[in-house]
Amino acid sequence: MREAGMSLLRATLLFGLGIATLAVLIVPTIEKRSREISMGAGIDTMRVGSIDKSNVYTIRRSVLQASPDATCIIEADGTRRGSC
Repeated sequence: MREAGMSLLRATLLFGLGIATLAVLIVPTIEKRSREISMGAGIDTMRVGSIDKSNVYTIRRSVLQASPDATCIIEADGTRRGSC
């Protein structure tokens, strides 16, 4: 009876180890393929913006502000606008 229990435990551990190994090998492959498919479909997952180089400013956002979308813009001369 005791040997049957140990055999079942060993089989369960071996099965679990096999599943874990497959997961470690398969998940990165699937993620890579899904990224290739989305890029091939013309979907750009990166946000891109541009600013006029003559206008220098700093954008500040803080988790301490009342609204998560509140933005403070500080111009090169020190003037501030937005939620500062």
